[in-house]
Amino acid sequence: MRQGLVMYGPPASGKDTVTAALCELDPCYQHFERLKVGPGRVTGYRMTTLENLARLRAAGSILWENARYGAVYVVDRPSLVRTEDDTIPVVHLGQVAAVNAVTRGTPEISWVVVQLWSDRQTAATRITERATGDIAARLRAWDETEWLDNANLTIDTSAVSPAEAADLIHRVVSSRWLSRDSAARG
Repeated sequence: MRQGLVMYGPPASGKDTVTAALCELDPCYQHFERLKVGPGRVTGYRMTTLENLARLRAAGSILWENARYGAVYVVDRPSLVRTEDDTIPVVHLGQVAAVNAVTRGTPEISWVVVQLWSDRQTAATRITERATGDIAARLRAWDETEWLDNANLTIDTSAVSPAEAADLIHRVVSSRWLSRDSAARG
């Protein structure tokens, strides 16, 4: 069974930074770029059109879709299940319903779910340093982000460096993969 990693957390919890550290630690981790339509940052996304999203919706190919910051963000099933067998897709999510939709909608992938968190002041500082011009909207999104009770691992990114977080995550993913292989061999 293929392995996948959900990186869950509010804005500025460290999803991008920890994913970069994870990819540096082991190149089998690959950031899954969600589809995006709308303004703002383009790095880390596959930019698309409303027409393409309409086609995906009509085909039933969307696992999760949300609108925030004047843009639409989508996790599409075809791209997620098409990732190469020797890679571990890292999917960034910020809603509990999104975690459930993605993990339940891809039963062929064994998911490890990691919750990244920091205190609100740390998040506010990080958001301000990004200079995206939408501080209030991102802090509102931070406030709206629910705690995830069923994560395999929760990391306070205000207390742990990105490299340490990546190492912790890699150990959980590796141990889960090894225990699954052992059980399969009987």
